Amino acid sequence: MTVMLATFMEVLDTSVANVSLPHIAGNLSASLDESTWVLTSYLVANAIILPMGGWFSMLFGRKRFYMICVALFTASSFLCGLAPSLGALIFFRVLQGIGGGALQPVSQAILVESFPREKHGMAMAVFGMGVVVAPVIGPTLGGWITDNYTWRWIFYINIPVGILALVLTWFLVHDPPYLVRRRISDGLKIDYIGFGLLALGLGALEVVMDEGQKEDWFGSHFITTWAAIMAVCLVAVVFWELRQKEPVIDFHVLKDRNYALATLSMLVLGFVLYASTALMPMFLQSLLGYTAMLSGLVLSPGGIVVVVCLPVVGILVRKIQARWLVIFGVAMSSIGLFLMSKFTLGIDYRTAVWSRIVQSFGMAFLFVPISAAAFAYIPKERTSYATGLFNLARNIGGSAGIATATTLLARRAQFHQAVLVSHLTPYDGRFREAIAGTTAMLQAKGSSAVDAGAQAHGLIYGSVLRQAGMLAFSDAFWVMGVLFLLIIPLMILMRKTGPVRGQVVVE
Repeated sequence: MTVMLATFMEVLDTSVANVSLPHIAGNLSASLDESTWVLTSYLVANAIILPMGGWFSMLFGRKRFYMICVALFTASSFLCGLAPSLGALIFFRVLQGIGGGALQPVSQAILVESFPREKHGMAMAVFGMGVVVAPVIGPTLGGWITDNYTWRWIFYINIPVGILALVLTWFLVHDPPYLVRRRISDGLKIDYIGFGLLALGLGALEVVMDEGQKEDWFGSHFITTWAAIMAVCLVAVVFWELRQKEPVIDFHVLKDRNYALATLSMLVLGFVLYASTALMPMFLQSLLGYTAMLSGLVLSPGGIVVVVCLPVVGILVRKIQARWLVIFGVAMSSIGLFLMSKFTLGIDYRTAVWSRIVQSFGMAFLFVPISAAAFAYIPKERTSYATGLFNLARNIGGSAGIATATTLLARRAQFHQAVLVSHLTPYDGRFREAIAGTTAMLQAKGSSAVDAGAQAHGLIYGSVLRQAGMLAFSDAFWVMGVLFLLIIPLMILMRKTGPVRGQVVVE
C-alpha cells in the first residue's frame, strides 16, 4: 500500500488534467493548442526518466531515490497549482514528470524484493489497483474538481498523499543488502552519452506521438525531423549501452525470453488500455452529449470491477499458469471492445456501462499475470533495470495508442463522410424525401420556404457528420479489439512455468 500510494498519484496525473485543459487555457490566457503542452511536457519528462530508475537506485540507494522522487513530485505539484503563467506551469510539469517517472519501476522493484516468490501475485495485485484504476478515474476526478472548485486543485490534491507516502516509506521501506554494499564499495560512473541519447530519443518520440496528427505526420518537416532524431538516438543508445559496464539502462535483461515477450505484451496492453480509455469519453461527450462527469460514470463501474477482481487474480496466479490467465483476460477484453464496435447513436447508458465492464473484467486478468511472467527468471540485482524497461513499454504503448486512435478517428471519419455524402444527391429518392419532409416540418414551425430549405440541408448534413463519426469510433474499437488478440501468440511462445507456490517449476 505504501508504494502503491505514490504510484497511483503519479499515474493519475497522466490523465487528470485532460478535461481541465480548456479551463487552464482560459485562466492563463493561452490557446487550447498551447495548453496541450501541459500534457506533453509531463509525458516527455516522464518517459525520459522512467527507464533509468535502476541506475539512479544504484547511485543514491533505492529508498533514498524513491523518497527524492516522491518529494520532488509533491513539491512540483504544489508549484503547478501556484503557476502564474502557462510557461511556469509547463516548467513545473517537467519537474513533476521527472519526479514521477521513476516511481512506477522503483515501486515494482521494491515489491519484487520485499515479498517471497509465492506472494508476488498478491503484491502485484494490490499495486495493480493503482496502476490500472488511476487512468480510469482520472478524467472523472479532474472534471469534478474543475467544475466544483478550480483546475489548480487537481494538483493540490497530490500534497497530502505525497506527504503520507514519504512518512510510510521512511518507516517501512529498506534497501536490500547487495544494493547498499555495491553503492558504498564500488560507486558508479555517470554515463553522460547514454543519458543524453536516451533523453533526446524518448523526448523526440513523445513529440512525434503527441504532435503527429496535428502536424499531418510525415507530411510535415517538423515531424519528419523529430522522427529522424528519434530513430538515430534510440538505435544508437542500444548499441552504446550494450557495450557499457555500468549502463544507464541494461538491455541485457531482454535476453530472457519470458521477460522480452511479457514486455512486448505490456506494450500492446498499454496501447489498447490508454487508447480505449481515451476513446470512450470522446465518443460519449462528442456524439451523445454526455457531460464530463456522466461520461466518467460510464467508466467508473469498470474500475470497480478491476479493484474487486485483482485480489482474486493474485490468488489464481498461485494455482494457474500466468499465460493462461492472460489469454483469458485478452479474450474477455477483446469481446468488450467488439461490443463497443457495435455501438450506435441510440445506445443507452446501461449498454455503454456493460461493454466497459466486460473489457475491464478482462483487464483485471492481465497486469498481474504478465508482471509475474516477466520477472520469474530475472536476477534480483537486475530487478530495478527490468522494471524500468517494463513500465517504459506500457507508457510508450499508451502514447502510441492515443496517437493512433486520434489519427484513426480523423481518417476514418473523413472516409465515411465521403461515402455518405455521395448519396446526398437530387437523384437519390430517399434524400429528396428527407429534404422535403424536413423542409415541411421547419415551415410548419415558422421558417420561410427559402430558410427552411437551407436549414433542412444543414440538419441532414449534421446528421451525416454524426453518423460518420459514429462509424469512425466503431472502426477504432474494432481495431483495438483485433490488436489485443496479438498478445495470445506471445503468451504461447513463453516458456512454460508451473503455478507460483514456492520455487518456479520449469517443464
